[in-house]
Amino acid sequence: MKQKGTVRDADKTGFSLPVDEAEAIASGAHEDPFSVLGLHDHQKGMIARAFIPGADSVEVLTLAGEPVGQLEQGAVAGLFEGRVNLKQRQPLRYSATNATGAWQIGDPYSFGPVLGPMDDYFIAEGSHLRLFDKLGAHPITHEGAEGVHFAVWAPNARRVSVVGDFNDWDGRRHVMRKRSDVGIWEIFAPDVKPGAAYKFEIIGPDGQKLPLKADPYARRAEFRPATASIVAADLDHEWGDQAHREHWSKVDARRQPMSIYEVHPGSWRRHDDGSFFSWDQMAAELIPYCVEMGFTHIEFLPVSEHPYDPSWGYQTTGLYAPSARFGEPAGFARLVDGAHQVGVGVILDWVPAHFPTDAHGLSHFDGTALYEHADPRQGFHPDWNTAIYNFGRREVVSFLVNNALFWAEAYHVDGLRVDAVASMLYLDYSRKEGEWIPNKDGGRENLEAVDFLRNMNKAVYATHPGIVTIAEESTSWPKVSAPVHEGGLGFGFKWNMGFMHDTLSYMSRDPIHRKHHHDDLTFGLLYAFSENFVLPLSHDEVVHGKGSLLTKMPGDEWQKFANLRAYYGFMWGYPGKKLLFMGQEFAQRGEWSEARQLDWDHLDDPRHHGMQDLVRDLNKLYTHLPALHARDCEPEGFEWLIADDSANSVFAWARHAPGEKPIVVISNFTPNVHTNYQVPMPEGGTWREIFNSDATIYGGSGKGNMGEVTTRLEDGRTVTELTLPPLATLMLTPG
Repeated sequence: MKQKGTVRDADKTGFSLPVDEAEAIASGAHEDPFSVLGLHDHQKGMIARAFIPGADSVEVLTLAGEPVGQLEQGAVAGLFEGRVNLKQRQPLRYSATNATGAWQIGDPYSFGPVLGPMDDYFIAEGSHLRLFDKLGAHPITHEGAEGVHFAVWAPNARRVSVVGDFNDWDGRRHVMRKRSDVGIWEIFAPDVKPGAAYKFEIIGPDGQKLPLKADPYARRAEFRPATASIVAADLDHEWGDQAHREHWSKVDARRQPMSIYEVHPGSWRRHDDGSFFSWDQMAAELIPYCVEMGFTHIEFLPVSEHPYDPSWGYQTTGLYAPSARFGEPAGFARLVDGAHQVGVGVILDWVPAHFPTDAHGLSHFDGTALYEHADPRQGFHPDWNTAIYNFGRREVVSFLVNNALFWAEAYHVDGLRVDAVASMLYLDYSRKEGEWIPNKDGGRENLEAVDFLRNMNKAVYATHPGIVTIAEESTSWPKVSAPVHEGGLGFGFKWNMGFMHDTLSYMSRDPIHRKHHHDDLTFGLLYAFSENFVLPLSHDEVVHGKGSLLTKMPGDEWQKFANLRAYYGFMWGYPGKKLLFMGQEFAQRGEWSEARQLDWDHLDDPRHHGMQDLVRDLNKLYTHLPALHARDCEPEGFEWLIADDSANSVFAWARHAPGEKPIVVISNFTPNVHTNYQVPMPEGGTWREIFNSDATIYGGSGKGNMGEVTTRLEDGRTVTELTLPPLATLMLTPG
């Protein structure tokens, strides 16, 4: 008598899988393939069961290659089962044959789990700080076999499979084991090697198959427009940056010189055919250039994988993967190490505020609003048509915090500049009344985002003492750069957007009108020490119809260059760390475009070359003179000398540092030459003119003070009289 639901006499075999279960395996609908596939105890022996589509016969082998049994065809095509000559459970291999040949495959269902109960505990608690070692794809040796451990968080999925070129993208072949307590699916896939392309095939809670998803924790991705994740080998780089990291771990970054060169890696330089530089090619030219120019740090626009070039990297689909545009991840490690070995730090733009809704990305990852809020009033960015992370979900917060830690650990980056912080802090950001949901107290503050930012900063600074975090925050949110224990957000620095807006507004005016807007340059000193500020002249100021910095300046050609030279001198003498977007150091005329390299041929023009020389000299003065940097963030480092001469549009101040010679900075923002102009000085004696933006070597008219001035006492004050060149900034130091 046939047993119901089987295809053979149960008394003969005793282990045949019922038809309904066999069909579920063959269709990828089985709720728990690990319960039936692989090696199992049965009566007085053991049986093996495998699903190998395309095979005609299957022999069972141990990992050492010893034959231990022959499997028979099961209830459906591709299903094989039979007794094996083994007394205990162990990993298996199969030798399969068909009319075209033979091949061997490891059995993923004969291996135990890789994750353990302590992983579950810390993941559930939201305190796991090494998720990047647990989730994603990791080549490992497990139970004696080499392969890759895959793990992904998809708590609401009915089924998750890893698919790739190693299993013909067949979602039935590597259905993953669900760790129900934490919603993580995992599988060890023997024989898979670094370089394999893969995605996750997910059946949502409604039974619908989703578009194939890239791995949120992937450390490498395919080159666009392809979107698969790539199994990355462990980063095998012998770091030589110990001295650099040790230095930054011991100093107060607020009192160190920081002149940051902001770079979009896809358009700094390109090959003649328009193709991208690799990380190694970029390092060979960019690092020496920054050293020669005196920049202390390179800040890259986001390097994480992103599908769309015009997003500049700010809409990322692979937060853990350096973009494939520039080669393998190891190349980025070599760039960072090379920069460190010559004393140049590397800062990354980091985007935890939002993510794009591309089908292969995080959007509705397991068929539900998982990484994002379900309600568009909380989960959708109207400005960028992107999704907003759900900062109230501990798994999402862990994903982001771990990403910050990952870049610091794996690639030794010196800092993270966090993009769009204002959009995270306010629930009504860019929203009209009725388009946002108040917090639990009825307010507009995103309390969950605040907690996330504080937790991220605490984790980063606790584990990587040499790192800095920098907030791009455009509002007056209090204590952005104050420690968390003092009620702050915990950032090291904040971009001074007010400085950028006010000074560019002033500089764009015709000099004849500047006297009516004098406060644009003095107002910033009322709050200059309320935060630890970076002064940014960033990429945002030279795109989308805004023109380059040079074309913002008024007047004829000579005046445009003179205005920009004077402006740079003003900024480098002003309290705060410095940031300049690439190309502006030689006064690129055209707007920046991510689609082409900078206009390096400008340097054939002496005016542009002179601007480059000026920025180089300003950087070297700034880094070598402590008075210009050691009290950038503290009020005792600044002293107004002339703040109210609006009629002449002249500003003068002194910069101080304990035990160091002061520096006096004087800017004349009119095209008039002021002779015998009186300036009160911090101390008497001879003062050397160490910088003059009107010098002929920079393209100026050569007006100045013959290298030095002397002071005298007048009405109880120490003063000097000097010549102020047209549209120029001077710097003086005691003789």
